[in-house]
Amino acid sequence: MKKTILLTGATDGIGQETAKLLVAEGHTVLLHGRSEEKLVKTKDILSRISGAGIIEAYRADLSKLAEVDALASAVAKNHSKIDVVINNAGVFSTPTPVTEEGYDIRFIVNTIAPYLLTTRLLPQLPTGSRVINLSSAAQSPVNFDAFAGKTRLSDNDAYAQSKLGITMWSFQLANELGNNGPSIMAVNPASMLGSNMVKEAYGVEGKGLDIGTDILVRAALSDEFTNASGRYFDNDKGEFSNPHPDALSSDKNKKLVMAIVDVARALNVEISEIS
Repeated sequence: MKKTILLTGATDGIGQETAKLLVAEGHTVLLHGRSEEKLVKTKDILSRISGAGIIEAYRADLSKLAEVDALASAVAKNHSKIDVVINNAGVFSTPTPVTEEGYDIRFIVNTIAPYLLTTRLLPQLPTGSRVINLSSAAQSPVNFDAFAGKTRLSDNDAYAQSKLGITMWSFQLANELGNNGPSIMAVNPASMLGSNMVKEAYGVEGKGLDIGTDILVRAALSDEFTNASGRYFDNDKGEFSNPHPDALSSDKNKKLVMAIVDVARALNVEISEIS
């Protein structure tokens, strides 16, 4: 059965390679990217794949929550039902790690934007649909002062905290929705894959992207992930595993979601807890 799949960060790296596999199977793939030029190029590449299904392109800068909101509205306008959302887009190192409003861009893009996008699209995500959130083996406790823009972090610390953040809200939202919505899972696609992010951050080629694309496609489509809601898959181990202990604390997860709500409202984007 063909699916409708929204994939963020689809214009290069693991995102584009995952899109190629999904398109080759004939699924309707909704591509997200920050650059219009890269989106056009990616859509052209994908349209040349044998058996390609419908391909749509949506541009949005995920560091700007108003654009995330607009992205959700545009997708919802065109699709009453989405089968899979893959929140793949992420930032590690950038020349401008702080937004104009004073927030760390890693928290905005890696943690808050996917929460906003997912919750906005809940009416399009029926029971049986899936949300796959890109986590990481790098997870460390969230500094809530840094989350609120009151102090600064190194690239490594900001990235690791933002990835624990997306894992925490994955667990919390899955718990809140129960059987009344999509299956929400966090996935570490594998450490040190050969993406541009890894090459720029560490100066190494990294491992084959196919390691990560394979697990994302499996998480999106295969029966082995049918009951994966509220779970963490660690592809370094090749199995479901426990994330950082903070993500197993309901109180800490709720605090993280409240912090997301606070930042969004400070940026004039209304967002609320589900329960």
